[in-house]
Amino acid sequence: MKPNSDPVFKQYANTDFSAALPVSDVPALAALQAKTGGKSRITMRVDNTTLAIFKLQAEKTGGNYQSLMNEALAQFAQGHRLADVVRETIREELRAS
Repeated sequence: MKPNSDPVFKQYANTDFSAALPVSDVPALAALQAKTGGKSRITMRVDNTTLAIFKLQAEKTGGNYQSLMNEALAQFAQGHRLADVVRETIREELRAS
């Protein structure tokens, strides 16, 4: 994914963030981050093909691949598998008709 694929990249491309403060130094932002649970930085090895698929999907949707991967992991952790989602959708459609 190219750095300028983000729709708002150009808006902030030349902004000087050298005086920016960490979230922990801004009480309102720290409270918001604590309320939403935040995220953890990890290092993880992923197959090149899998990474390419997520990056391509992000490019198509205008999102970012890390968010897509996070959503896929969250769905898996909650027990949502694609096959289950498809089966349930078919059942609902059959009931509706």
